[in-house]
Amino acid sequence: MSEPQSPEPVSPEPAAPVPASPVPDPAAQAGLAPSSATVAPSARPDPVTESATDSAAPGSTEPLRGTATPNVPPAYLKAHDSAWSVFGRIFAARARALFDRAGQRITQRTLRIGVSARIFHPEPGGKGLRGKTLQYLEESVAHWVMSRDVLVFMIPTVGHQGMLHPSNIRLRDYAKQLDGLVLQGGADVSPQSYADVATRPEWPGDRVRDMYELELLHEFIEAGKPVLGVCRGCQLINVAFGGTLYQDIATDVPTASVHVNDQYDRLRHTIQFAQGSTLASMFPTRSEALVNSIHHQAVRTLGRDLSVEAVSAGDGIVESIRYRKAPFVMGVQWHPEFHSAGGPELLDCTPLLDMFLRHARETRF
Repeated sequence: MSEPQSPEPVSPEPAAPVPASPVPDPAAQAGLAPSSATVAPSARPDPVTESATDSAAPGSTEPLRGTATPNVPPAYLKAHDSAWSVFGRIFAARARALFDRAGQRITQRTLRIGVSARIFHPEPGGKGLRGKTLQYLEESVAHWVMSRDVLVFMIPTVGHQGMLHPSNIRLRDYAKQLDGLVLQGGADVSPQSYADVATRPEWPGDRVRDMYELELLHEFIEAGKPVLGVCRGCQLINVAFGGTLYQDIATDVPTASVHVNDQYDRLRHTIQFAQGSTLASMFPTRSEALVNSIHHQAVRTLGRDLSVEAVSAGDGIVESIRYRKAPFVMGVQWHPEFHSAGGPELLDCTPLLDMFLRHARETRF
């Protein structure tokens, strides 16, 4: 009979771990929400830190985003730019901007043209305005200049010894502030202004206006500004440089054509341009033109540094002069401001006005 076999030993199963007793939270015990100090931090990876770590991995040459690399110029600069070349371009850009603004000011600011005043002296025993000194400008000459879209200012006389209203303003202040001068027509130039005496008592001229306009003319020439003389203004330019005048053409030059009569601005005659003159260059397609004639005085002996621009076709009476030592100082014996109303047969003097205004713009500063 066989012996009974003993059973195989059974290994005991490991006991299940006993969970650790949680440490009581005082806030929880008090019935409050858990604070951030009691909440376990998240185990999620930080994408910014992880990206920075990856970028900084060994063998990587790309710089960190948002960080400056020393000694590497910005991408918008040229490859061989230096501090001096950049400074040069900045300076050039600033200079261009300044010149552009200056150019706009020069070309866009409206011209300011001064017109000398006619003077009405008080009449003996005159009442009201006839007993006062009046200064005025003839409407047509103002409108002729304004037709080219410029501002016109009448320049009054200045009182150095003003009793009622003394002022420190002088005629040179007008020459500095205005861009050009027009000497308008009017009363005769006094023979005293060219060292002569009146041959007839009815031709005394206006010595007061002569002194005022002679000073005004010299101030504008000294300032380098252009001057255009009309009729009397042409004669005054000649006197200003030492020239003399015929006090009365009909008396002094009996063979001369009629230059003034009761028709006033409807009286006209032909003039001839001097060869090579400025007037001839303004009207290159013609050698003569028809103008009005409203003067009984005219240039007799030519002043220094003056040249003749035009003469009367019938008798050679001087009709236009120019001062050679200034950019633009010219006088015409006729009245261009009346030509448009006189009809298309009269010389269109717009080129003369435009040349005067171009010089005014070029010498305004």
